[in-house]
Amino acid sequence: MNVTTAIAPDGTRGACVDSRLTVPGMRCAGCIGKIERGLSALPGVAAARVNFSAKRVAVSHTPDLGMDDLVIALQGLGFEAQPVAANPLARDDAETRRLLRALAVAGFGMMNIMLLSVGIWSGADGITREMFHWISALIALPVVAYAGRPFFTSAAMALRYGRTNMDVPIAIGVLLTTALSLYETVTGGPHAYFDGTVMLLFFLLAGRVLDAVMRDRARSGIAALLDRMGRGASVIGPDGAARWTAAEDLVPGMTMLVAAGEALAADGEIEQGKTMIDASLLTGESEPRPAGPGDMVHAGMMNLDAPVRVRVTAVGGDTVLTEIARLMDEAGQSRSRYVRIADRAARLYAPAVHSLALLSFAGWMLAGAGVHQALLIAVAVLIITCPCALGLAVPVAQVIAASAMMKRGLLIKDGSALERLAEAQCVAFDKTGTLTLGEPLPTTLASLGPGERGVALALAQASRHPLSRGLASALRADGVVPARVEAIVETAGIGVRGTFAGESVGLLRPEDSQGLGVDLVIGQRRRRIAFADRLRGDAAATIAELHALGLESSIISGDGAAMVAQVAARLGIPGRGELSPAEKLVELERMKAAQGRVLMVGDGLNDGPALAAAYVSIAPGGASDVSQQAADAVFVGEPLMPVAIAVRGARETMRVVRQNFVLAIGYNALAVPLAIAGQVTPLIAALAMSASSLIVIGNSLRLARCAR
Repeated sequence: MNVTTAIAPDGTRGACVDSRLTVPGMRCAGCIGKIERGLSALPGVAAARVNFSAKRVAVSHTPDLGMDDLVIALQGLGFEAQPVAANPLARDDAETRRLLRALAVAGFGMMNIMLLSVGIWSGADGITREMFHWISALIALPVVAYAGRPFFTSAAMALRYGRTNMDVPIAIGVLLTTALSLYETVTGGPHAYFDGTVMLLFFLLAGRVLDAVMRDRARSGIAALLDRMGRGASVIGPDGAARWTAAEDLVPGMTMLVAAGEALAADGEIEQGKTMIDASLLTGESEPRPAGPGDMVHAGMMNLDAPVRVRVTAVGGDTVLTEIARLMDEAGQSRSRYVRIADRAARLYAPAVHSLALLSFAGWMLAGAGVHQALLIAVAVLIITCPCALGLAVPVAQVIAASAMMKRGLLIKDGSALERLAEAQCVAFDKTGTLTLGEPLPTTLASLGPGERGVALALAQASRHPLSRGLASALRADGVVPARVEAIVETAGIGVRGTFAGESVGLLRPEDSQGLGVDLVIGQRRRRIAFADRLRGDAAATIAELHALGLESSIISGDGAAMVAQVAARLGIPGRGELSPAEKLVELERMKAAQGRVLMVGDGLNDGPALAAAYVSIAPGGASDVSQQAADAVFVGEPLMPVAIAVRGARETMRVVRQNFVLAIGYNALAVPLAIAGQVTPLIAALAMSASSLIVIGNSLRLARCAR
């Protein structure tokens, strides 16, 4: 729990406690509104906000209101709840595993029952038909009992507290169809519908699994980010001895001894020593920066060169790294409106279908039909209106399109990303590693003489600095032989020095900040060696293609403003540099207000929150684990064109999805009246339902060419 200051419902301002609870029973938009309204009405609660993607609720309340009170209040609203674990950003994929097991059982049962149904449809009669029905029952009953638990449990919980949700009509339909099928089997009737029941469960569970996997994937980027934090540190005690201390035991005021090659486990201020720090976590720049006494360093940064002493200023949940993780978690919540829309549609669809079946039953009873005939017609309506074709309309199109795009070097991680890619209106690019390859290379070697080149190579190969490595690689490629430079010494933040032919030589940090480069010093002579981060070969063509698709591009980067301006000028697009992760979020909001939905393309650790907050996001294959996890899609290889391919393919996918909806709804418009009129048996209803699914799949197969 965190303590904050907030305004209570009575208008008074005071200290409030922030509590987080997990509520696995949330299923739809109605659940979200019910929880937020119900908790906000409690005395002492200042605010309640649901994170549907994480199935959690954050409550800001006065200290006198305990966690047990919140749990009881949620139970009164019809939801089981429990406090979130000590790590508020930890992953919990237990629900996903349960759903996967249920899906596997339903799939196994569906395949076996369908095999038996083929025999019945082919004309099996008499004792053979009865045997097939009994075998189907023996398979279906345990399958329905196990695979239907997510729906039965949710429906029972809702009814227990006097409310309904989308699982109530689903549970009723499954149980009714199973009971009628069992009755037909026991009485030797000609029809049993176990195949339709188990198939319905399978497709419903497939949707639940996809939803759970997307939530887990969204949070896996946060876990990857937190993994960058050091597991602990060597803390210098009062006696001067260094003792290993776990990260969770660090407290502000301690002094850490951070060796070269170690990641920091807490935020702090350098008290002693100079080194080079990999600060790409915050700036996105591949070039390490010098750090010395008085400089702030943060958890997750890497100490590259020399040991330093760091006084701890922030630990655990107060570090900058954890704050970035929270930004990603909260930004990702903005996407949940797609889940809410889908759940709202399903919540309205299911009651409508079951109401139609009930009205059909009542109507035939009033018309003089017997209970058995009226029930058969109602079951036929239930089966023929099964939303299998509607359920396939989106995922089948997305899977086929994603497979086609993968052949062009684009991995779509989230099916809903295609929907958002199709609606993107502008593009924000990071610079280093995205528009460029993140590999600085020297551009002015031709101005150096043979002797100068040899000295430069001797100095460069003695350093681990990225610019030195790039310079050494370029010189070796030109066949340069290193000069005999002696007494080479590298000073963090300054450069490499040595002696050659009695003269002082060095490869030093420039005295000015004019672009990316180093100074080669030989005696009194000082020569600038300029560097440039090479653009991806098709960067300009990609931006032109995006422009043709109606998307304007711009650069938002943590790199230096001068370097960003140089790349922006070469590509003919606007650009902003020196942006922190939080400032990138502000810039995304500005772009959203001015240009509409933003597609973010970035690769650095500092791009994680921006990738999560953007309407849709893409990361290159060479990006950090955090960025790849946070992004909706990843492109591999050097070409940037897969970004434009993604937008074009997504738009085609959405056109096919809309066609699929028309086909599925058209099928229902034709078939449902026939079922209500009693002209369709349950067997024909099952065949018609399968045929509608095949039509939708066939239409989606056209997307196999969408990325060519």
